[in-house]
Amino acid sequence: MIMRFAVAALALAAATPALATPCADEVDTLQRRLDSAGAASVTGTTPPGGTTSSNSPKALDTPPALTKSDAAVKPTAAGVEEAKKLVAQARQQDKGGDSQGCRDTILKAKEKAGALP
Repeated sequence: MIMRFAVAALALAAATPALATPCADEVDTLQRRLDSAGAASVTGTTPPGGTTSSNSPKALDTPPALTKSDAAVKPTAAGVEEAKKLVAQARQQDKGGDSQGCRDTILKAKEKAGALP
C-alpha cells in the first residue's frame, strides 16, 4: 500500500509542470524586450515570428529623449545582440539550477541591452 502511494506521488510529481523561477521570469521579460519593435529599430532587423509587444499599460507611446548622462545606456545593435546571447546563457543556467549565475548573467544582459526604445 505504501509503495503504491509512493509510486502515485512520484508519477504526479513528474506530470506536474515545473514552476517558473524568479530568474526565469526575468529571462522571459528581457527576451520579450529584445524581441520588441524598439530592439528591432536599434538593430535594423526583425526577430523570427515578427516583433512582440510587452502589452504593458505603463509603456510609453514614444521613448524619452536621452540626455548626455544617458550615453552609457544608449542601445546599440552590438549590445542587443550580446544581450540575446547572455539571455540564452542565463536560461541555461536557470535550467541547471544556478539561480545566482542566472541573476548575474541577466544583469549583464540588461546592461548590454541598454535603454531600448
